[in-house]
Amino acid sequence: MKSEQPLPQSLPDVVDLLNAIPHGIALLDNQLCIVAMNRILEAMTGFTAAEAVGIYADYILRTSLSSNDLICRQVLAEGGSNSREGNIINRARLRIPVHCTITRIEKDEQPTGVMVVLEDMSVLQAAKQEGLSSEGRAEIIGHSRQMEAIFEMMAVLARTDASVLITGETGTGKDKIAEQLHHSSQRVRRPFIKVNCGALPEALLESELFGHVKGAFTGALRDSAGKFRLADKGTLFLTEIGDLSLPLQVKLLSVLDDREFFPIGSSQKVKVDVRVIAATHRSLRQEVQRGRFREDLYYRLNVLHLHIPPLREREGDVRLLLEHFIRQFSRALGRNIKEISPEALRVLLDYPYPGNVRELRNIVEYGVNLCHGEQIQLDDLPRYMFKPVEPLRQEPGAEGFAQPGSSLRESAPMPPLSAWEEMERSEILNALRRSGGSKKEAARLLGWGRTTLWRKIKKYGLNKT
Repeated sequence: MKSEQPLPQSLPDVVDLLNAIPHGIALLDNQLCIVAMNRILEAMTGFTAAEAVGIYADYILRTSLSSNDLICRQVLAEGGSNSREGNIINRARLRIPVHCTITRIEKDEQPTGVMVVLEDMSVLQAAKQEGLSSEGRAEIIGHSRQMEAIFEMMAVLARTDASVLITGETGTGKDKIAEQLHHSSQRVRRPFIKVNCGALPEALLESELFGHVKGAFTGALRDSAGKFRLADKGTLFLTEIGDLSLPLQVKLLSVLDDREFFPIGSSQKVKVDVRVIAATHRSLRQEVQRGRFREDLYYRLNVLHLHIPPLREREGDVRLLLEHFIRQFSRALGRNIKEISPEALRVLLDYPYPGNVRELRNIVEYGVNLCHGEQIQLDDLPRYMFKPVEPLRQEPGAEGFAQPGSSLRESAPMPPLSAWEEMERSEILNALRRSGGSKKEAARLLGWGRTTLWRKIKKYGLNKT
């Protein structure tokens, strides 16, 4: 449904004003069609203003709030405002908890429409679920000397707007660190947008980052804003930055230097004010030496550097995390698990955790689900913790892996691996073993896309000879 009402001539000035407000805002006309929306709401919904203007609001602001249309019409007729809490479902079908306020707009004492203000409550709700304040460290838990140094450094980094490079092995919590840096910064009221650079092919990733105009390529049926524009005045978190192709590295460097770019197929530049936080499990210095990462981009991203130590080096943190995750999953699953048996605790404290905090979390979740009493026993722990990695067996449909009874072999001589790469290879083997050879399930366990997993399988020579 498209509105036929002409747009106010002063609308650009109104939109500039709305963009200065740190909440999602939409202006609706008397027909409850969208007249304008700010960039925060673009980021929340995944729809650009160009796509949404003139569309019936319920098609863009898809909420769980009952009788949303009825309440808007009631406010339009009677005046005043109405506030409620609920959820909206964005374009990616993600649920975002919001506090919604609907207020009538008047001109010469006559109603001309309503203003809908949506405050993102996801951070506050997550903090409540963890039993923490909104200023807490979320799941960044640790009291080791290494983590205390990380927390001190984070306090410094949060006060600046410079680019940050976060390094560390897979599963160390780099995404949590990035999110906390955003929420502790002056950009906290602006969007935090995350992009996995290893999850999409180069062509799709370029469109995802920089947007495109309608008709720029086959399948471009409408304009797309891109993540840089959606993160304007906020933070863009680029995880797996080491997987970015060389052509995209050139374009990213240009954006970081000039703070402007051309969307695909457009001749008009877009200016943005975005803080970039990048993360990788790779050694970018080695990638530069191998010619796979631009040296100038490395130094541009590495203005401030934060290295997250692996869990095996964080003395005392394993026990602290075990207690935290037991409380978390016991509460979530309605269990009454109070402790870990001495035998099981010994195994958990001695295990090297190649998957770091993510793996420990999965182990505790597994144990809480299997535990039948109030104490986690040895039998409640995953079997792989008690034996070395075994040769993989092929399950039906899991092409690319060894046939039953054969050993998993590397397809070709490989150059020496760095410590990070050795750990990553070991984690992939563990995930594939746990999933019975299913790449889809292994990718889920690792938190990767299937294309990322397949690329790394080939990199480490884990595909069938």
